[in-house]
Amino acid sequence: MARSYGDRVALDGVSFDVAPGQMFGFVGPNGAGKTTAMRIVLGVLEPDRGSVEFNGGPVDLAVRRRFGYMPEERGLYPKMRVRTQLEYLASLHGVQDAAAAADGWISRLGLSERAGDRVEQLSLGNQQRVQLAAALVHEPALLVLDEPFSGLDPVGVDVLSGVLAEYAATGVPVVFSSHQLDLVERLCDAVAIIKDGRLVASGAVEELRAARGATFRVVVDGRERLIEGADADAILDAARSQGSVTYFAQERPTLTELFREAVA
Repeated sequence: MARSYGDRVALDGVSFDVAPGQMFGFVGPNGAGKTTAMRIVLGVLEPDRGSVEFNGGPVDLAVRRRFGYMPEERGLYPKMRVRTQLEYLASLHGVQDAAAAADGWISRLGLSERAGDRVEQLSLGNQQRVQLAAALVHEPALLVLDEPFSGLDPVGVDVLSGVLAEYAATGVPVVFSSHQLDLVERLCDAVAIIKDGRLVASGAVEELRAARGATFRVVVDGRERLIEGADADAILDAARSQGSVTYFAQERPTLTELFREAVA
């Protein structure tokens, strides 16, 4: 897909696939084009070129009604109470038992004690949980989240991570952006890295890490060294010839390291 705003190119030929049941991380620096791409998937924006497909077919309004979206700039009604708001949103999606759907996600996300509160009375973390419930209350066939972990404490991160993993395990693709790359690496099966509107890396996390090549951490006579190479025996022999080896290990790059190289 491609999209420009006047002379500024926001997306330039960005293309990636997300499999059913896959947790997919969409990452990049600020202003790289992540939110624009998500808005095109949701139909908020139209691409200048390209298209979005779901289950092998074109995406129209009826298909998009089955998507769930959690925007970075939260879209809740601050004066409405939590349960009332979720029931209302479920009914808009045509859920037959909107009250049961709302109560189910309120319970799952640990909001039972705050269900009667107005959204504006909640902490940022609990507002995040309500926003996720709003994206899930109609049991979407695709879940798209823009910075869902922003502002959460470790407990909140664990709750949301668990919910997303469980939902993906039902066969639903889950796509989310985040600057917390340790979370992306821990949760996601695959990632796409975007820079200046262009895709610079995409694929399974483990495949991207393996393609980067091995790095060996060696401590010789108290001095630490990082050596790139493929032959562990040769590297160890060379290290031994230079002194006493007290530590030797093969390390694979983290997603954070791959990200820094890709967007440098």
